[in-house]
Amino acid sequence: MRSGRLTEEITIERATVTVDPDGTPVQSWVHLATLRAEKVEQSTTEYIRNFGASDEEVIVFRARFFDGITNADRVVWNDDPFNIKSVAPVGRRKGVEMRCVRMPE
Repeated sequence: MRSGRLTEEITIERATVTVDPDGTPVQSWVHLATLRAEKVEQSTTEYIRNFGASDEEVIVFRARFFDGITNADRVVWNDDPFNIKSVAPVGRRKGVEMRCVRMPE
């Protein structure tokens, strides 16, 4: 993995549940790591669903290995949240490839 290709800065966030003063559980996102990454692929696909047409933006990021990233986490890139669909190691703990889908607003 060449460091010159790691041109994007991404943030990995993890969902946590806290209880507010009224006793209601509230989900929030906590910063896990900030990584330099390479944007390998970016595409948009249109789907016809029950509620009509919708677009799905898919981005694949490749970064240096960071232990503990799961599908339950999310990536924030350019202030836009992306849901992690799959995490695949690259080599022997050399890097990690994350396939992400833009989260609905």
